[in-house]
Amino acid sequence: MHGAIRVAGFSLMTMFVSCGVGAQDLDTRIGKIAMEGELPAHESIAKLYAELDFQQATQSYLWALPLVSYAQWQAEFRDKLGARSGDLMVLNSYEDKLGVITANATTPYILGFVDLNETGPLVIELPPGPTAGGVGDFWQRAIIDMGQTGPDKGQGGKYLVLPPGVEPPADAGKYYLAKSETMNVLVGFRVLDPDPAKGTALVEQFKMYPYAKRADPAKTKLLSPGGKAWSGTQPRGLAYWQRLHQIIQKEPVNERDRFYMAMLASLGIEKDKPFNPTEAQHKALEQGALVGELIAKANTFAKRFPGAQYWPDRRWDTVLNIAEPSQRVAYYDQLWERSAWFYEAVTNTKGMVSKTPGLGQTYLGAYTDDKGNWLDGGKHYRLHVGANPPAKQFWSLTVYDTDSRCLIDNPQRKADLSSRQDLKKNTDGSVDLYFGPTAPKGFENNWVQTLPGKHWFSYFRLYAPTEAYFNKTWKLDDITAVK
Repeated sequence: MHGAIRVAGFSLMTMFVSCGVGAQDLDTRIGKIAMEGELPAHESIAKLYAELDFQQATQSYLWALPLVSYAQWQAEFRDKLGARSGDLMVLNSYEDKLGVITANATTPYILGFVDLNETGPLVIELPPGPTAGGVGDFWQRAIIDMGQTGPDKGQGGKYLVLPPGVEPPADAGKYYLAKSETMNVLVGFRVLDPDPAKGTALVEQFKMYPYAKRADPAKTKLLSPGGKAWSGTQPRGLAYWQRLHQIIQKEPVNERDRFYMAMLASLGIEKDKPFNPTEAQHKALEQGALVGELIAKANTFAKRFPGAQYWPDRRWDTVLNIAEPSQRVAYYDQLWERSAWFYEAVTNTKGMVSKTPGLGQTYLGAYTDDKGNWLDGGKHYRLHVGANPPAKQFWSLTVYDTDSRCLIDNPQRKADLSSRQDLKKNTDGSVDLYFGPTAPKGFENNWVQTLPGKHWFSYFRLYAPTEAYFNKTWKLDDITAVK
């Protein structure tokens, strides 16, 4: 009996030794990971943490795009163009708008950044007239629309913007009230009147001042770039993270962002602390910005959102896929739709996602030709626009540089074609638009010059789109290559 037990014990010991912890490699997406049984070997720990930091940096890059975009724009206005908080920048000429991501080349922009840390509650007096605009926070969430799609409905009025945590004053009923969740805001509008003199008069009537100085407000300062170069394109490399670190010092942390703030903390970016990344953090941030932007390009120029392709048999995408300016749907916030839009564009208002015929605007984007090939600045293309485009006001086609997402900076000094221009039409009322390094003979007015060695993309805008757009009975052809 005892002998049998000893034999059994010897067998169990042999089994435990043979099944003991051993060295082996595990194949993963990041290469082979040395293992000790079910645990990573100690020499693999650093590699796993490096991957964690890289993944955190990549996701943080995509999350921060709208915030960094506005912070960059604000800094360029301040440092290169001399704008202070509360000043308005008037962007009218082609050169003025070269720094704006996917600017409309047809109508003037009037924009100003305001730091509510400095002003406290802010009063805006919008004059009556054909304008479209609003106030947005620094996550590029629309706080309130102004103008034709705002509560004043084009009749003008007084707006009051409250900083986070500030209660409305006793006379709040005199204003259209807007509560911001960030301390910095963008106030902007576009003049839709085609008469330049009337547009200038509207701009000069606009007022913006601290509520505390409402009894004797100072005149709002109007500025212009005056030929100075500037760029609102998000910076690359470590400069992206430096800009992010700077702006989060001035802003409250939204509850929805606390986990992302934890990721940033492990990368050396924290509120109320200096930015001095270690060598490992620096490497993760550089690589995260590089790969993050590549993912942003895929997410933007090859959208996979359900229903993004506006017509099933066309290459035109709905570029703005954010359901509401709050960026919030029933069970989640639209992170990827937000990342796509704010990589290729800036600002968001209710009027930009109009679903009401005759009001607001709509945007379609083409990044490829009819065969699915990226649009090449060295090749020639044509776009046929059918008769009676569904726009109550006007339509425009604008060409952008893929790398900067800004107006194409060509020798022609022109980036758009629109129904407001003297285009050569076909006998049936349709029009053919042309793109390429050289102009097609006889269609010079219908042509935008593209640049060899650079890719481009386009937006087709409809102002006050009509029912034929919404019910899709009118279709826009694809951009096609021509010899």
